[in-house]
Amino acid sequence: MSGMYIINDLHPERIEKEPIRNGFGRGLVEAGRRNENVVALCADLTESTKMDAFAGEFPERYFEVGVAEQNLVTVASGMAAMGKIPFTSSYAAFSPGRNWEQIRTTVCLNERNVKVVGSHAGVSVGPDGATHQMLEDIALMRVLPHMVVVAPGDSVEAQKATLALAEDERPAYLRLAREATAIFTTSRTPFDLNRAYVLKSGEDVSIIATGTMTYHALIAAEILEKDKINAEVIHVPVIKPLDVNTILASASKTKAVVTAEEAQINGGFGSAVAEVITENNPVPVRRIGIKDRFGESGSPDELMNVFGLSGHHIAMKVHELLQDMGRQ
Repeated sequence: MSGMYIINDLHPERIEKEPIRNGFGRGLVEAGRRNENVVALCADLTESTKMDAFAGEFPERYFEVGVAEQNLVTVASGMAAMGKIPFTSSYAAFSPGRNWEQIRTTVCLNERNVKVVGSHAGVSVGPDGATHQMLEDIALMRVLPHMVVVAPGDSVEAQKATLALAEDERPAYLRLAREATAIFTTSRTPFDLNRAYVLKSGEDVSIIATGTMTYHALIAAEILEKDKINAEVIHVPVIKPLDVNTILASASKTKAVVTAEEAQINGGFGSAVAEVITENNPVPVRRIGIKDRFGESGSPDELMNVFGLSGHHIAMKVHELLQDMGRQ
């Protein structure tokens, strides 16, 4: 833990777990209570994406568009033009996977205040397999002008992110996982759409992670501590705009960086970090993520191991990097 960033006990047998999408559902209801202009639109996945609570409390502000993702965001863009604050939800494989052009043209080009919520992202979707394991969304969304890209670390942070996005006027993408994941933040943990956070200070290597991978980065740091490697862990819930200052300060100190994301590394979060470091203060970077392949069917834990995303795999990658640099 660094500074005022409060995190929970990380022990696997004690840490609480909850689907990140549950936090979004709570945050959306709270945002609706705070502002009557908040509206919700869904593509026939109300319960799965956790919009059902909002639909129950504000039925006149909930709109079911059916299995029509292109229509989902174009209707939302029109509502935003009339002063509403629309949140749209579907599986990430379908939105932004199926309607990226409509998001680009009707939302971003016109700078409409639309929040695109992509649920069931990453391989941890599990047995639904490759068609539903959206891995390309970070790359797709961060390239869009004006688009804010957020990948909360847990359900508590997802609730805070939803409230923050409801108050922000920019187009935004909120990335959510399906399965229950570790809750490492607390109600007192800060969240800001312009910040990354140092969760653990270190001198030997910077592990920079986003979304669900931050918990695994913290576990990796504990493993590395036993090997006398002092890792700094940075949590980046907001991929765009990227907190360049925090990332560069860490990279300048440790001179070695490992990034971690539950998504394609080509053009994704690791690429964003590498771009910043390369252009400002080059140091060796290794990226952990999905390497140019599609997902598979299996349990979430199995898939995290198969794709090399666990804390153990992150620790191994740190060892490889430090060995390559002659620091071990």
